[in-house]
Parts: sequence; structure tokens; C-alpha cells
Amino acid sequence: MTEDEFIQRLRGHATHIAARGLMDDAAVLGDLVLTHDMIVESVHYLPNDPPADVAWKLLAVNLSDLAAKGAVPEGVLLGYPLANAGWDAAFADGLAEALAHFGVPLLGGDTVSAPAGAARMIGLTAIGRSSHAPDRRGARAGDDLWLIGAIGEAGAGLAIAQAGAPGEAGSDGLLAAYRRPRPLLAEGRALAPLAHAMADVSDGLLIDAARIATASGLAVAVDLGAVPRSAALTAYAGDDRAARIAAATAGDDYALILAAAPDDATRIAAIGATRIGRFADGSGLSLHDRDGPIPLPRRLGYEHRRD
Repeated sequence: MTEDEFIQRLRGHATHIAARGLMDDAAVLGDLVLTHDMIVESVHYLPNDPPADVAWKLLAVNLSDLAAKGAVPEGVLLGYPLANAGWDAAFADGLAEALAHFGVPLLGGDTVSAPAGAARMIGLTAIGRSSHAPDRRGARAGDDLWLIGAIGEAGAGLAIAQAGAPGEAGSDGLLAAYRRPRPLLAEGRALAPLAHAMADVSDGLLIDAARIATASGLAVAVDLGAVPRSAALTAYAGDDRAARIAAATAGDDYALILAAAPDDATRIAAIGATRIGRFADGSGLSLHDRDGPIPLPRRLGYEHRRD
């Protein structure tokens, strides 16, 4: 069963208006925004990743969901499995560092004992407030698709970490993008009033853009050539079509994508976003660059599944 198939089975039980039909990455209850993300050893992070970096990432990925709703964080609740005293202590110290960096208080949570040898599964609930929380179902035909933040750097950083080659020239920034992502909280608050729909890029640019289109009952066309790339990523992975597709499907970036009216283009560009596509009547995702249409890759991004 895939993640989408499982969520589909739950949809009939999520009838409260705050659930947004389980089509969004957060629940919105009045001005409260609530989100919960888990990270799992060997799925979201490597067993040899530093515990402090794992703590940072856990907090950052939850704050990224708040950023996509234009929310100001109010606090977090931690669900933690005790397994190894040294690792647990380093995680706690790293979480304290991350909480202080983002100015977010720990409000509580739960602690359990983990079975010996089990992969760590750590959960966090983040709570924020937003006066305008864009719904992923809100894109309109004719809207532009915008991106703010880096795409592909975290995927390159993961490859560097897996290869055990963090000393490669220019790799420090890419490794940091994977281990210590930066949630775009200020950018999200600035963009939310202009966005008809907004989401963070956690599973991959293409799959997350397609999810906005599906939730909104629309088609979306992505201009692969318009997606910005950092000099570090280009130096590491190249800049041909294959490299761009790899970046657009890698995930773990925690950039933001949004649908907005063309009339707001100047204001959105001034915040630092780049226009990379357009929504239209219809359904599905299409991909192109200056040389014409591009066949969709077999995999649009990361999707959890268990056979």
C-alpha cells in the first residue's frame, strides 16, 4: 500500500473542516495550524547522521509545513523513543539548539522505550497561528506556479553522505541542505496573502506540484528549464536535462511552491520566488523546457509505501 492509498482510506473519517479533506499537509482550526511529521532511521536520515542534525531536521521539517501555511510557530510536542543514552543525550542537546535557533518552545510530548535494535521513529507536532493559511486545494486555472528556495541540493547532500565523501570540494553546503534544512518561515508569511495554494517541497518538486494540481482539480505544466539551480549543485551534478530531472524528483528540499494570479507576479518576484509553470483546466502534470515537451520520469518524487 502506498502513502496516497492509505490516506485515501482515511479520508472518509476525516470529516472535520479543519482536516481539509486530508488534501493538505496541515490541519487548520480557526487561526491555529497543526501539523505532525515523523522521521525514521534509514528512511529520512542515515544511521550515522549526527544526532544533533537529526533533531534539527525533525524540527525543521515540521516548521516547513507551518511555513507553507504562512504560520508563526507557537510551540512543538515531541514523541521520542529512548534507545541509547549517549545518542539520546546528543539528540536532546541538538533539539535544544534548534529550538533556540528558531525561537520555538517545547510544550510537551511523550517518551517511550524502543525495542533493542529497532530503527528510531521520532515524531513531532508543531502548532502555529496564521491569519491566512493557503489551502492546497485553492489553485485556479490560469494561476502561475512559483518556487522559492533551493531544489536538488538535499538530494545531492544525501548522495554525498551515503558515499562518505563530505570532504569533496563544495560539498559542505549540499550536505547541510540535507542534514540541516532551513524552513522558509518568513518567506511563507510574506507569500501566504498572495497565494491561492501553497505547499512545501518535501517529497520532490514534481510530485508536490502534481499534488496541488490534483487537490485543486487542475492540470499543471512545469518548465524544467526555469527551475533555478545553485552553483554548488551545478558543479556537483551538472546542468543537463537528466540532472535537472534528478533534482526535481529528489525531495527533502523544504522549498515552497505556490499558485498565484498573474496579476501578483511583480510582488511575488520581489519576495524572491521564481515562476516555473502554470495551472490550467484539465488534469495531470506535464513537463517541458526550451527544447519542447519532456516525457515524465517513472518516479515523480518520493512516496512512502509498504508491500
